[in-house]
Amino acid sequence: MLTSAANPKIKLIRALRQRKQRQATGLFVVEGIRHVGEASQAAEASGLGEEGWLEYLCYCPDLLTSDFARELIQKQQARGLPCYAVSADTFESLAEKENPQGILAVARQRQRKLAELAPGWFSWGVALVAPQDPGNIGTILRTIDAVGASGLLLLNSSVDPYHPSAVRASMGSLFWYPVIEAAFDEFTRWAKGNGFHIYGTSARGSLPAREITRYARPAILLMGSEREGLTEEQRSVCEILIRLPMKGRVTSLNLAVATGVMLYSMQEKIEG
Repeated sequence: MLTSAANPKIKLIRALRQRKQRQATGLFVVEGIRHVGEASQAAEASGLGEEGWLEYLCYCPDLLTSDFARELIQKQQARGLPCYAVSADTFESLAEKENPQGILAVARQRQRKLAELAPGWFSWGVALVAPQDPGNIGTILRTIDAVGASGLLLLNSSVDPYHPSAVRASMGSLFWYPVIEAAFDEFTRWAKGNGFHIYGTSARGSLPAREITRYARPAILLMGSEREGLTEEQRSVCEILIRLPMKGRVTSLNLAVATGVMLYSMQEKIEG
């Protein structure tokens, strides 16, 4: 039973609240039954085995009431994953959520390159230019999962996709879909070289979303930054610029909301 705040495993979990520690170690914290379960299942499904997402797992016997979570711990222990029991006081000091479920894990980040993506299996993705809110990243990943798209590209981005807000908002989707960071110029070369159709959104768009009758694969939905939208240079790489009609007084939508609206519109009309 880990009870001391000075224990190296406990100290690491606290340190990983800071981005510089996540960057230095290549690790991040996953909290909650669903999120830890999804990380475990994604590693199984991909055949990653010991090279999967999880580094080690911490659980609090006094807080853990879920049979699923207990079975998950037993399964991970049987596979050789280090699983540490933690006292209630210590666990509650680690958890960021109120009324913690009694399970969290330290996980490995997965750094992938844009060149690894091929249209054959990455046929419909979302690219965000300079996103700023990690919660939006996680929410968009969750929507990508819901509509059956392929993954997420972060262009000229300073936001951390492994920030606790992004991990929570993704509801486990982070572990199933590629999230790749790249410069906009690199993205442009990759997209053109692989024959992607780039559909951009802008208040200056020539067509309302409802008037688009079809989207061709491989496709990228390109979304501008929360503050500025797409620049003139970024708009110039788009095959079509699409706008969402605004009938009230507002002139824009939250990035995650706008992306969700567009993804569901595309889902109904995308080929293949």
